[in-house]
Amino acid sequence: MTEIKNYLRSLERSRAALLRADRPRTFALAGHEWDLLDGVFAPPFSASTGVAMELLGLAGPRRQPWHGSLLEVGCGTGVIAVGAALAGAHLVTALDINEQAVRNTELNALRHGVADRLTAVHSDLFDALGPDGRYDTVYWHSNFVLAPPTYRHETDHEQAYVDPGYRAHRRYLAAAPAFATPGGRVLLHFSDRGDIDALHRIAAEYGRDLRILDSRRIDEGEDTVEHILYAITAQ
Repeated sequence: MTEIKNYLRSLERSRAALLRADRPRTFALAGHEWDLLDGVFAPPFSASTGVAMELLGLAGPRRQPWHGSLLEVGCGTGVIAVGAALAGAHLVTALDINEQAVRNTELNALRHGVADRLTAVHSDLFDALGPDGRYDTVYWHSNFVLAPPTYRHETDHEQAYVDPGYRAHRRYLAAAPAFATPGGRVLLHFSDRGDIDALHRIAAEYGRDLRILDSRRIDEGEDTVEHILYAITAQ
């Protein structure tokens, strides 16, 4: 196992992010100020949220209006969900397994005046959704580091970092297309911190193709990491 893919290292990063003395109550990203609650993934300590904004066209030189509705899995502080609403999404549903993240997203929706069109829901992937909801975009910035199938998360916060046995990825690849509108898109933000070959094998098991829409290579500490935005389609 290479250091960049080492799940123990990712767990160390998770624990450190919770306990850092310089963990802020607010942070700036993509031209806006955001609230950060205890126990929620902290964008100031990782470049991945900013990269996600760029890959989705919500920040940076390729910034563009957002068309249609969004269902986001794993909303964290709500930067992506709120950013999409600010860019023009008329309906946003933001899901997270971490109840504190749901509260954090609600705070940031209120801070930026989009609470009228953004709903944050406590949910393990799609479990809390009804069967009839459809969205123009379904998106997950996944916990792409593979942990052993026997590993059990010690905190909700760890679930933003590692996925034991890629069980969550299996569920997303299997279920996400059912929540997209006809002609809608299903997106997955992954990284080479994860096992890309395993992801493609799992996708094939469920009859899904993964097509790279965009990618960024960035420095994270001593590492150079590639972030990849995939479109998921039926084979």
